[in-house]
Amino acid sequence: MQHAPLRLLFITADPAIATYVIEKGADRVFIDLEILGKVERQGHLDTVISRHKMEDISVLRPQLPAGSLLVRLNPVHPGTQAEVDEAIERGADVLMLPMFRGPEEVKTFCKAVNFRAKVCLLVETIGAMESLSECIQVAGVDEVHIGLNDLHLEMGCRFMFEPLVSGHVERMAGILREAKMPFGIGGVARVGEGLLPAELLLAEHARLGSTCAILSRTFHRQSRSVQEIEEQMDFREEVRKLRQAYQERCIGSREELGLLHNKIQSVVAQIAAGLPEKNRRAV
Repeated sequence: MQHAPLRLLFITADPAIATYVIEKGADRVFIDLEILGKVERQGHLDTVISRHKMEDISVLRPQLPAGSLLVRLNPVHPGTQAEVDEAIERGADVLMLPMFRGPEEVKTFCKAVNFRAKVCLLVETIGAMESLSECIQVAGVDEVHIGLNDLHLEMGCRFMFEPLVSGHVERMAGILREAKMPFGIGGVARVGEGLLPAELLLAEHARLGSTCAILSRTFHRQSRSVQEIEEQMDFREEVRKLRQAYQERCIGSREELGLLHNKIQSVVAQIAAGLPEKNRRAV
């Protein structure tokens, strides 16, 4: 399987941090404007709900290379066209559509964008997962990211990475590879860290053909300034370690990746067994 280099995204609206992480090896800065429905879905969880603003696009745009500014907007709603227009006017390179459930919403969003920016679909609902083939056929879709947080919640899983080993993400990856659609999966912590260690998780990225991940808040310890980042990590080195781990898995044999997949399944099952049961939905 041919693999592109691993693309890494960093979520921030801070101009100093944004400039720093791009200089130190991140590929894209991710501004998160999604707020509609998010508090209801995630307000009870240990997740970060960003409070970024549309104006942040204008602040970051002059400081970042062309093509490196991704903006997640709200799900399709009556104000989508105005939201898309403003984000593009302010300089967004890639617009991400979250929480869609089928191709009609994708068509509405792509029509609003009208090829003025790239479109990334964030697949994080059961409907989006089940209609993925139709969704990626919509004119204007450029790439896909599989969001494990909301997806695992909607599926009623105990642990965020359960869909990764249950066959659900594998089926989506097969559809995306066949369509030659670039895609990424979830987030990643530092090498040697995380409930599911990054080097093990990246083996699954390599096996499935994923070429993109978000640098999780665990990766940078929720740092709020460049000084905080530098006090507790060598950012460039940690990014290098991630890419090296990914490349090592990419050149591994199918048998090696299969054995690592079995190990990941075992680790995920063990972690999930120790977490409280959630209200499960049939998938």
